[in-house]
Amino acid sequence: MIRILKTSDTAAIDALVAQDATRDPKLVRAVARIVAGVRENGDEALVSYARRFDALTGPIEITPDEILAGAARVPRSVRRAIAAAARSLQRVSARQMPRSFTISTTRGVVIEQRVAPLERVGCYVPAGRYPLPSSLLMSAVPARVAGVREIIAVCPRPDDTVMAAAVEAGVTRMFRIGGAHAIAALAYGTATVPKVDRIAGPGSAYVAAAKTLVSADCPIDFTAGPSEIAVISDEGSADWIAADLVAQAEHDADARAVLVTTNRRLAAQVARSIEARLKELDDSGSPARVAMASHGAIVIARTRSEAVALMNRLAPEHAVCDDDETAALLSSAGTIFVGPWSAQAAGDYATGSNHILPTGGAARFRGGLSAADFVKITSVQRVSREGLRGIAPAALALAAAEGLVAHAASIRVRLGENA
Repeated sequence: MIRILKTSDTAAIDALVAQDATRDPKLVRAVARIVAGVRENGDEALVSYARRFDALTGPIEITPDEILAGAARVPRSVRRAIAAAARSLQRVSARQMPRSFTISTTRGVVIEQRVAPLERVGCYVPAGRYPLPSSLLMSAVPARVAGVREIIAVCPRPDDTVMAAAVEAGVTRMFRIGGAHAIAALAYGTATVPKVDRIAGPGSAYVAAAKTLVSADCPIDFTAGPSEIAVISDEGSADWIAADLVAQAEHDADARAVLVTTNRRLAAQVARSIEARLKELDDSGSPARVAMASHGAIVIARTRSEAVALMNRLAPEHAVCDDDETAALLSSAGTIFVGPWSAQAAGDYATGSNHILPTGGAARFRGGLSAADFVKITSVQRVSREGLRGIAPAALALAAAEGLVAHAASIRVRLGENA
């Protein structure tokens, strides 16, 4: 049975908010050994780990002909769905791109911003209970929109739908590898797998730990933990709310699903609807029952402002609310779904917004993956003699305040002053 809490239960609420992925020290040590092995021994270690963990039997690289053949086996209706999802994602990604500009800050001082794509990126595609072609689209399409020339995809067990997504997204090369060893190969390169400039995409706890470990040497999008949804509603449909909560809990047994409401009657109705839906899923072996029992909750708040405050403390990956007025008050969420028809599951596939989102409270300081994650921004500064004379007093004063005599001298020498 799902827990029903009150906001007055301070300890229980604090535990709910702190319910992010805690790193298992044994897992971290195991990942460190794998990453070090691939970094030091390259393909030899990579292939060994892939055979052990990914059940690899053939070459690690999938040839272009294999990718095309796999994509061709996908039913036309699914290929059309993949193409439609990619088009929507491409439209949103294009608007996310930072712009180049040139601006004069004062007479004789011109600053230019240049935006250039990364040369090569790595897209991690999970392969758990089911294939996830949508996850490939979410990382590879923004990279392509950003202008990245080489898009490397890794997936331990890619099926035909993943191949079809790779074709649609413009993936350059694809490898049958996963887990920590795949992350290490992308971060440091091997004779077969090229080193990339950024790694993006969700994955298991091993993948998350490996991304954290290599992030000092290779940029990552962010470290994603178990999936999360938090719904704030006082007037919504109990069945629809329950459906959203169970859908997100379906991802894995550690997923977090929470309803925050001031309506006690709605809370009871949602609890009953959740139980009914979980019974329907029992035969399929869904992890949703475990997730709802261990990490799910219905929280009854005393006031709407208290409910909003809790939502912002949770900083969920997915937030769902009734109206635009509430949405405007939600300051910390990976993505926000507004209104009864904005089904969270639709955002996983076809709205055009990215479903690779921050978890574990990281939505306090960043949003989801975007095309902007695949570019680098460089500033170009042009200062004339007149410009330097104009800004020299401020620069010299600051250099003196910081005690950097040589800094001041490099300006004075240009102005013909004694250094």
